[in-house]
Amino acid sequence: MPDVITAGETMVLGVPSAPGRLRHAAALELKIGGAESNVAIALGRLGVSVGWTSFLGNDEVGQLVLDRIRGEGVDTSRVRRVPDLPTGLYLREIVAGSTRAYYYRSGSAASTMSPDAFDPAYLEGTKILHLTGVTPALSGDCADFVRWAAREARSRGVTTSFDVNYRSKLWPPGAAKSFAEELMPEVDLLFVGDDEARAIWGADDEEFARSLAALGPREVVVKCGKTGCFALAGDRVIRASAFEVEEVDSVGAGDAHAAGYLAGVLWKRDVHERLRLANALGAYSVMTLGDYEGLPGRKELYSMMDGEEDLGR
Repeated sequence: MPDVITAGETMVLGVPSAPGRLRHAAALELKIGGAESNVAIALGRLGVSVGWTSFLGNDEVGQLVLDRIRGEGVDTSRVRRVPDLPTGLYLREIVAGSTRAYYYRSGSAASTMSPDAFDPAYLEGTKILHLTGVTPALSGDCADFVRWAAREARSRGVTTSFDVNYRSKLWPPGAAKSFAEELMPEVDLLFVGDDEARAIWGADDEEFARSLAALGPREVVVKCGKTGCFALAGDRVIRASAFEVEEVDSVGAGDAHAAGYLAGVLWKRDVHERLRLANALGAYSVMTLGDYEGLPGRKELYSMMDGEEDLGR
Protein backbone atom coordinates (compact mmCIF):
# COMPACT_ATOMS: atom_id res chain seq x y z
CA MET A 1 0.00 0.00 0.00
CA PRO A 2 1.18 3.61 -0.57
CA ASP A 3 2.85 5.45 2.30
CA VAL A 4 0.60 8.45 1.60
CA ILE A 5 -2.96 8.54 0.24
CA THR A 6 -4.65 11.73 -0.92
CA ALA A 7 -8.33 12.09 -1.77
CA GLY A 8 -10.21 14.87 -3.55
CA GLU A 9 -11.30 16.35 -6.85
CA THR A 10 -8.94 16.99 -9.74
CA MET A 11 -10.29 18.94 -12.71
CA VAL A 12 -9.18 19.53 -16.24
CA LEU A 13 -7.68 23.01 -16.45
CA GLY A 14 -7.76 25.36 -19.42
CA VAL A 15 -4.95 27.93 -19.50
CA PRO A 16 -4.23 30.58 -22.20
CA SER A 17 -0.73 30.55 -23.63
CA ALA A 18 -0.12 34.15 -22.54
CA PRO A 19 -1.34 36.53 -19.82
CA GLY A 20 -4.55 38.37 -20.60
CA ARG A 21 -8.30 37.99 -20.42
CA LEU A 22 -9.82 34.66 -21.37
CA ARG A 23 -12.17 36.38 -23.79
CA HIS A 24 -9.20 37.25 -26.00
CA ALA A 25 -7.47 33.87 -25.83
CA ALA A 26 -7.06 32.22 -29.22
CA ALA A 27 -6.46 28.80 -27.66
CA LEU A 28 -6.28 27.05 -24.30
CA GLU A 29 -3.73 24.48 -23.19
CA LEU A 30 -5.29 21.55 -21.33
CA LYS A 31 -3.69 20.80 -17.98
CA ILE A 32 -4.99 19.36 -14.72
CA GLY A 33 -5.48 20.96 -11.34
CA GLY A 34 -6.42 19.69 -7.91
CA ALA A 35 -4.98 20.35 -4.46
CA GLU A 36 -4.79 16.70 -3.43
CA SER A 37 -3.32 15.43 -6.70
CA ASN A 38 -0.78 18.28 -6.61
CA VAL A 39 0.40 16.94 -3.24
CA ALA A 40 0.43 13.38 -4.57
CA ILE A 41 2.50 14.31 -7.63
CA ALA A 42 4.93 16.39 -5.56
CA LEU A 43 5.50 13.48 -3.19
CA GLY A 44 5.82 11.00 -6.05
CA ARG A 45 8.59 13.06 -7.63
CA LEU A 46 10.44 12.93 -4.30
CA GLY A 47 10.33 9.14 -4.41
CA VAL A 48 7.47 8.70 -1.93
CA SER A 49 5.00 5.88 -2.56
CA VAL A 50 1.67 7.69 -2.96
CA GLY A 51 -1.89 7.07 -4.07
CA TRP A 52 -4.74 9.35 -5.09
CA THR A 53 -8.43 8.46 -4.99
CA SER A 54 -11.41 10.35 -6.40
CA PHE A 55 -14.38 10.17 -8.77
CA LEU A 56 -13.98 11.16 -12.43
CA GLY A 57 -16.49 11.35 -15.23
CA ASN A 58 -16.40 8.57 -17.80
CA ASP A 59 -15.40 11.15 -20.41
CA GLU A 60 -12.34 12.17 -22.42
CA VAL A 61 -11.19 14.84 -20.00
CA GLY A 62 -11.59 12.37 -17.13
CA GLN A 63 -9.23 10.06 -18.99
CA LEU A 64 -6.84 12.97 -19.47
CA VAL A 65 -6.81 13.62 -15.71
CA LEU A 66 -6.30 9.94 -14.95
CA ASP A 67 -3.49 9.53 -17.48
CA ARG A 68 -1.60 12.62 -16.25
CA ILE A 69 -1.71 11.60 -12.59
CA ARG A 70 -0.96 7.94 -13.26
CA GLY A 71 1.89 9.01 -15.53
CA GLU A 72 3.54 10.65 -12.50
CA GLY A 73 3.82 7.28 -10.78
CA VAL A 74 0.83 7.88 -8.49
CA ASP A 75 -1.36 4.87 -7.70
CA THR A 76 -4.84 5.53 -9.16
CA SER A 77 -6.26 2.04 -8.67
CA ARG A 78 -9.02 3.33 -6.36
CA VAL A 79 -10.27 6.06 -8.71
CA ARG A 80 -13.89 5.50 -9.74
CA ARG A 81 -15.30 6.49 -13.14
CA VAL A 82 -18.90 7.71 -12.90
CA PRO A 83 -21.17 7.38 -15.97
CA ASP A 84 -23.40 10.32 -16.94
CA LEU A 85 -21.57 12.86 -14.77
CA PRO A 86 -18.83 15.18 -16.07
CA THR A 87 -15.29 15.66 -14.85
CA GLY A 88 -14.91 19.12 -13.30
CA LEU A 89 -13.46 22.00 -15.31
CA TYR A 90 -11.77 25.21 -14.39
CA LEU A 91 -10.25 28.02 -16.42
CA ARG A 92 -7.51 30.40 -15.40
CA GLU A 93 -6.32 33.79 -16.57
CA ILE A 94 -3.59 36.18 -15.48
CA VAL A 95 -4.61 39.84 -15.65
CA ALA A 96 -2.36 42.63 -14.36
CA GLY A 97 -0.23 40.09 -12.55
CA SER A 98 -3.20 38.61 -10.68
CA THR A 99 -4.45 35.05 -11.25
CA ARG A 100 -8.20 34.55 -11.56
CA ALA A 101 -9.93 31.16 -11.55
CA TYR A 102 -13.34 30.24 -12.94
CA TYR A 103 -14.77 26.93 -11.71
CA TYR A 104 -17.28 24.68 -13.46
CA ARG A 105 -17.55 21.88 -10.94
CA SER A 106 -21.21 21.93 -9.81
CA GLY A 107 -22.66 18.49 -10.49
CA SER A 108 -19.26 17.00 -11.31
CA ALA A 109 -18.52 13.35 -10.68
CA ALA A 110 -16.25 14.22 -7.75
CA SER A 111 -18.98 16.28 -6.08
CA THR A 112 -20.88 13.01 -5.48
CA MET A 113 -18.15 11.42 -3.35
CA SER A 114 -19.61 10.20 -0.07
CA PRO A 115 -18.68 7.76 2.73
CA ASP A 116 -17.42 4.45 1.30
CA ALA A 117 -16.19 6.23 -1.86
CA PHE A 118 -13.22 3.89 -1.62
CA ASP A 119 -12.61 0.63 0.23
CA PRO A 120 -11.23 1.67 3.65
CA ALA A 121 -8.95 -1.37 3.53
CA TYR A 122 -6.87 0.79 1.17
CA LEU A 123 -5.71 2.62 4.30
CA GLU A 124 -4.18 -0.49 5.86
CA GLY A 125 -0.43 -0.01 6.15
CA THR A 126 -0.61 3.61 4.98
CA LYS A 127 1.30 6.15 7.06
CA ILE A 128 -0.50 9.41 6.11
CA LEU A 129 -3.92 10.33 4.73
CA HIS A 130 -3.96 13.85 3.28
CA LEU A 131 -7.25 15.76 2.93
CA THR A 132 -8.09 19.38 2.19
CA GLY A 133 -10.84 21.89 2.83
CA VAL A 134 -11.66 22.04 -0.88
CA THR A 135 -13.50 18.70 -0.85
CA PRO A 136 -16.08 19.40 1.89
CA ALA A 137 -16.96 22.67 0.15
CA LEU A 138 -18.18 20.79 -2.94
CA SER A 139 -21.32 19.23 -1.44
CA GLY A 140 -22.87 17.82 1.70
CA ASP A 141 -21.94 14.32 0.54
CA CYS A 142 -18.32 15.40 0.09
CA ALA A 143 -18.26 16.90 3.59
CA ASP A 144 -19.51 13.56 4.94
CA PHE A 145 -16.84 11.80 2.88
CA VAL A 146 -14.04 13.82 4.51
CA ARG A 147 -15.43 13.15 7.99
CA TRP A 148 -15.67 9.43 7.19
CA ALA A 149 -12.18 9.21 5.69
CA ALA A 150 -10.61 10.97 8.68
CA ARG A 151 -12.39 8.64 11.12
CA GLU A 152 -11.36 5.56 9.13
CA ALA A 153 -7.75 6.73 9.13
CA ARG A 154 -7.74 7.38 12.88
CA SER A 155 -9.27 3.98 13.63
CA ARG A 156 -6.32 2.38 11.79
CA GLY A 157 -3.62 4.51 13.41
CA VAL A 158 -2.97 6.44 10.19
CA THR A 159 -1.72 10.02 10.58
CA THR A 160 -4.31 12.43 9.19
CA SER A 161 -3.10 15.58 7.46
CA PHE A 162 -5.55 18.40 6.67
CA ASP A 163 -4.87 21.56 4.66
CA VAL A 164 -7.52 24.24 5.20
CA ASN A 165 -7.10 25.34 1.54
CA TYR A 166 -9.96 27.86 1.73
CA ARG A 167 -11.83 28.62 -1.51
CA SER A 168 -14.02 31.70 -1.14
CA LYS A 169 -15.84 30.88 -4.40
CA LEU A 170 -17.06 27.60 -2.94
CA TRP A 171 -18.27 28.56 0.55
CA PRO A 172 -18.27 31.46 3.02
CA PRO A 173 -15.64 31.77 5.77
CA GLY A 174 -18.10 30.85 8.51
CA ALA A 175 -18.88 27.49 6.90
CA ALA A 176 -15.19 26.76 6.31
CA LYS A 177 -14.40 27.63 9.95
CA SER A 178 -17.21 25.46 11.30
CA PHE A 179 -16.16 22.42 9.27
CA ALA A 180 -12.44 22.77 9.98
CA GLU A 181 -12.98 23.09 13.73
CA GLU A 182 -15.37 20.13 13.70
CA LEU A 183 -12.69 18.00 11.99
CA MET A 184 -9.81 19.08 14.26
CA PRO A 185 -10.14 16.21 16.78
CA GLU A 186 -9.45 13.78 13.91
CA VAL A 187 -6.47 15.77 12.54
CA ASP A 188 -2.82 15.19 13.45
CA LEU A 189 -1.09 17.62 11.06
CA LEU A 190 -2.84 20.87 10.18
CA PHE A 191 -1.79 23.27 7.41
CA VAL A 192 -3.18 26.77 6.97
CA GLY A 193 -2.05 29.77 4.92
CA ASP A 194 -1.73 33.09 6.70
CA ASP A 195 -4.11 34.76 4.23
CA GLU A 196 -6.85 32.15 4.68
CA ALA A 197 -6.28 32.17 8.44
CA ARG A 198 -7.04 35.89 8.49
CA ALA A 199 -10.06 35.41 6.20
CA ILE A 200 -11.57 32.64 8.33
CA TRP A 201 -10.34 33.26 11.88
CA GLY A 202 -9.18 36.87 11.73
CA ALA A 203 -5.68 36.00 12.98
CA ASP A 204 -2.49 34.26 11.85
CA ASP A 205 -0.11 34.53 14.81
CA GLU A 206 1.27 32.08 17.37
CA GLU A 207 -1.72 32.43 19.68
CA PHE A 208 -3.99 31.62 16.77
CA ALA A 209 -1.97 28.46 16.10
CA ARG A 210 -2.25 27.51 19.76
CA SER A 211 -6.03 27.94 19.66
CA LEU A 212 -6.26 25.47 16.77
CA ALA A 213 -3.85 23.02 18.38
CA ALA A 214 -6.07 23.02 21.46
CA LEU A 215 -8.81 21.49 19.29
CA GLY A 216 -6.75 18.40 18.47
CA PRO A 217 -3.85 18.68 15.98
CA ARG A 218 -0.43 17.84 17.40
CA GLU A 219 1.28 20.07 14.83
CA VAL A 220 -0.01 23.27 13.23
CA VAL A 221 1.89 24.67 10.25
CA VAL A 222 1.17 28.26 9.19
CA LYS A 223 2.33 29.08 5.65
CA CYS A 224 3.41 32.72 5.35
CA GLY A 225 4.32 32.97 1.68
CA LYS A 226 7.40 35.04 0.90
CA THR A 227 8.36 35.35 4.56
CA GLY A 228 8.50 31.59 5.20
CA CYS A 229 6.43 29.62 7.70
CA PHE A 230 6.22 28.51 11.29
CA ALA A 231 5.02 25.42 13.10
CA LEU A 232 3.59 24.86 16.54
CA ALA A 233 4.68 21.40 17.68
CA GLY A 234 3.79 20.67 21.27
CA ASP A 235 4.67 23.84 23.14
CA ARG A 236 7.43 24.87 20.73
CA VAL A 237 7.17 27.40 17.93
CA ILE A 238 9.69 26.78 15.15
CA ARG A 239 10.25 29.21 12.27
CA ALA A 240 11.95 28.86 8.90
CA SER A 241 12.70 31.58 6.36
CA ALA A 242 11.60 31.38 2.75
CA PHE A 243 14.00 30.84 -0.15
CA GLU A 244 14.34 33.92 -2.35
CA VAL A 245 13.34 33.07 -5.93
CA GLU A 246 11.74 34.82 -8.89
CA GLU A 247 7.99 34.15 -8.82
CA VAL A 248 6.29 33.17 -12.08
CA ASP A 249 3.09 31.44 -10.93
CA SER A 250 2.02 31.05 -7.31
CA VAL A 251 -0.84 28.59 -7.93
CA GLY A 252 -0.07 25.24 -6.32
CA ALA A 253 2.64 26.60 -4.03
CA GLY A 254 0.65 25.83 -0.89
CA ASP A 255 0.17 22.24 -2.00
CA ALA A 256 3.88 21.88 -2.73
CA HIS A 257 4.63 23.34 0.70
CA ALA A 258 2.42 20.75 2.41
CA ALA A 259 4.03 17.96 0.37
CA GLY A 260 7.50 19.07 1.46
CA TYR A 261 6.49 18.97 5.10
CA LEU A 262 4.88 15.54 4.74
CA ALA A 263 8.02 14.23 3.04
CA GLY A 264 10.00 15.44 6.03
CA VAL A 265 7.66 13.58 8.36
CA LEU A 266 8.13 10.35 6.39
CA TRP A 267 11.92 10.86 6.29
CA LYS A 268 11.90 11.40 10.08
CA ARG A 269 13.37 14.90 9.88
CA ASP A 270 12.99 17.30 12.79
CA VAL A 271 10.39 20.07 12.60
CA HIS A 272 12.80 22.77 11.44
CA GLU A 273 14.08 20.58 8.60
CA ARG A 274 10.49 19.75 7.59
CA LEU A 275 9.77 23.47 7.36
CA ARG A 276 12.86 24.01 5.22
CA LEU A 277 11.80 21.18 2.91
CA ALA A 278 8.33 22.75 2.71
CA ASN A 279 9.72 26.21 1.91
CA ALA A 280 12.08 24.83 -0.72
CA LEU A 281 9.39 22.83 -2.49
CA GLY A 282 7.04 25.84 -2.37
CA ALA A 283 9.79 27.98 -3.89
CA TYR A 284 10.32 25.47 -6.67
CA SER A 285 6.59 25.56 -7.40
CA VAL A 286 6.37 29.32 -7.94
CA MET A 287 9.30 29.43 -10.36
CA THR A 288 7.38 27.61 -13.13
CA LEU A 289 3.99 27.95 -14.80
CA GLY A 290 1.52 25.28 -13.73
CA ASP A 291 0.30 23.67 -10.55
CA TYR A 292 3.00 20.99 -10.40
CA GLU A 293 4.95 20.93 -13.67
CA GLY A 294 8.17 22.45 -12.30
CA LEU A 295 8.37 20.39 -9.10
CA PRO A 296 11.75 18.72 -8.47
CA GLY A 297 13.07 15.31 -7.58
CA ARG A 298 14.70 14.71 -4.21
CA LYS A 299 18.25 15.41 -5.41
CA GLU A 300 17.23 18.72 -7.01
CA LEU A 301 15.37 19.75 -3.88
CA TYR A 302 18.36 19.17 -1.61
CA SER A 303 20.68 20.90 -4.06
CA MET A 304 18.56 24.03 -3.74
CA MET A 305 18.48 23.76 0.05
CA ASP A 306 22.25 23.33 0.15
CA GLY A 307 22.80 26.33 -2.14
CA GLU A 308 24.29 24.28 -4.94
CA GLU A 309 23.93 25.76 -8.43
CA ASP A 310 22.70 23.45 -11.17
CA LEU A 311 24.17 24.55 -14.50
CA GLY A 312 21.90 22.17 -16.41
CA ARG A 313 24.76 20.85 -18.55
